[in-house]
Amino acid sequence: MCLAVPGKIVSIDTSNPDLRIAKVSFGGVIKEICVQWLPEAGIGDYVLAHVGMALNKLDEEEARLSLEAFEEMDRLLKEEDGMKPGIDH
Repeated sequence: MCLAVPGKIVSIDTSNPDLRIAKVSFGGVIKEICVQWLPEAGIGDYVLAHVGMALNKLDEEEARLSLEAFEEMDRLLKEEDGMKPGIDH
């Protein structure tokens, strides 16, 4: 299964015109992501990233909904683990 995660662009390095690299915040964790394929992406925009590449631009509402879905999946997985016998927490 592939997973793309929304993040917010905090800066963009344009020193190499052939490779735009952005610093993107994923819940406070900053990663360098290639945004070369999204010339319209700018500081403050949300992007959907997978394996170091920005796949598309999202609006803030789409990003929020995606993050809420991840949080809900995490909560459900933790609940499921808690219900299995023999699991120490």
